[in-house]
Amino acid sequence: MIKFFQWIYTIYSALIFIILMILLGLFMVIPSLISERGDRISFFFIRLWAGTWSFLSGIRFQVEGLKYIDKSQPYIFIFNHRSFVDAPVIPIAIPQTLKALGKMELSKIPVFGWIVGRFAIWVDRTSTESRRKSLEKLVEILSKGKSVVVAPEGTRNDTSETLLTFHKGAFRLSIESQIPILPMAVIGADRIMKRGSILLKPGKVRIYFSEALQPPHPSPTAVDEYTAKCRNRLEAMLLAHEED
Repeated sequence: MIKFFQWIYTIYSALIFIILMILLGLFMVIPSLISERGDRISFFFIRLWAGTWSFLSGIRFQVEGLKYIDKSQPYIFIFNHRSFVDAPVIPIAIPQTLKALGKMELSKIPVFGWIVGRFAIWVDRTSTESRRKSLEKLVEILSKGKSVVVAPEGTRNDTSETLLTFHKGAFRLSIESQIPILPMAVIGADRIMKRGSILLKPGKVRIYFSEALQPPHPSPTAVDEYTAKCRNRLEAMLLAHEED
């Protein structure tokens, strides 16, 4: 019986998601096509879409640590990835216009892929060439003073481990560009929608930011050490706040 109501809730939530995306889609995309300054207008509607969908679906967000974000400073945000619900977390939690690194498979979703593609850099993680080109695009974005978001685990974590092994691209990029890494711990998204299931349930997602980690100067060991340092920081945040 519980699963029956969960199916009803999931269908309702999916319909709201689609209707809002159709209604607001052009408002999200068109300003960013007109000029780069239009990104601010686009992100207003992206946040309106994400916030309205979450509210109507009974999903609440608690964001802490915004004091660590200097809105005039670009960052490379990293986060733990355990659920598709992480998608609306990003525009709701981060008070900046930005680009996110996303899996190529998501670009094939009708309407969603077209809209999100304006604010994402798609990467085929099985292709070395695709990863190289995505990093080049991230360098270009950061050089314009804009922030980017990366899930350094590379895929959703469906294990009992707090974090998967980190890919090093984001940390190499941080060192080369001297743009700081800012960790973002997302807790509770996997209780709302678990990996391997399409079923949703209402709940609360908590997002915590920490102080940014400044990149070291380049050296033979810098990337490995910096990757480990950032992973340790994010892991410590998750373990500390999971108890809350």
